[in-house]
Amino acid sequence: MFVKDESCRLGLPAFKALGASWAVHRTLAERAANGEGQGPVTLVTATDGNHGRAVARMAHRLGQRAHVFVPQGVHPQAVAAIVAEQAEVTEVAGSYDEAVRVAAEAAAAPDAILVQDTGWAGYEQIPGWIVEGYSTLCAEIDEQLAADGVVDGPDLVSVPVGVGSLAQAVVTHYRSRPSERAPALLSVEPEAAPCVLESLTLGALVSVTTGETIMAGLNCGTPSSIAWPHLSGGLDAAVAVTDADSARAATDLAAAGVASGPCGAASLAGLRAVLTGVGAEERRRALGLGPSSVVVLLSTEGIAANPHAGADH
Repeated sequence: MFVKDESCRLGLPAFKALGASWAVHRTLAERAANGEGQGPVTLVTATDGNHGRAVARMAHRLGQRAHVFVPQGVHPQAVAAIVAEQAEVTEVAGSYDEAVRVAAEAAAAPDAILVQDTGWAGYEQIPGWIVEGYSTLCAEIDEQLAADGVVDGPDLVSVPVGVGSLAQAVVTHYRSRPSERAPALLSVEPEAAPCVLESLTLGALVSVTTGETIMAGLNCGTPSSIAWPHLSGGLDAAVAVTDADSARAATDLAAAGVASGPCGAASLAGLRAVLTGVGAEERRRALGLGPSSVVVLLSTEGIAANPHAGADH
């Protein structure tokens, strides 16, 4: 078992900077190529914490402004971290989906650009660039496993899922090489926000009503429209886990030397849910797993990314 540790990506405590940096770069480059205004723009986004902070960091580094919308339930320390990146922060009285809606409205203002990590009809290019940025993580996994002697790649990859953009990158990476042995791919969500699991069960993209969870970055009610076709056709298994399972997994990862927040630890919690308990042997066979299998867990955030982690376990 290997853990892809994203607790310090580009100086931030989560993987989100990979997507935000590439999308902001492409957005500003296209704006310049089209001869649009030379002055600064406002990069607008909604976030449960990590994506907004990454967009704010990139905006500040590149001399742009940032306006970040956060839903109810985001920890004050996470909000403070975004403010510390010189961003304007607006708290929305509602869910993550509502914050996305409000951010999209705000981005209609002059010299404002929406940099959102979920797509919907008519808004697909920038989320696609974010997914491209995330694919860097998968290329690194290939290189790092090969350096450790695992030249055939993993047998299973466990991916925490919010709107599904990271999972889209993972599916695209591992399903784009038909000549090579493809791993089984497992998505993991909180029981409080199982939008991908519910969509897979029903066979169509649907929204769910979200509840409270310590897995704040995964607390999303609607899958990304551009991710959904990849998830429906590319995932081998999906599971939802409890806060208690995620907290226990984070504690066990810490004991093994990996500082993982609840979202990152969800990958271990989901793996345990699938590979143990009633029906585990059948599920192992379905996923093609045995005693010599290689599993990669994506730990998408460190403890510093989610202040809830310190408060709850």
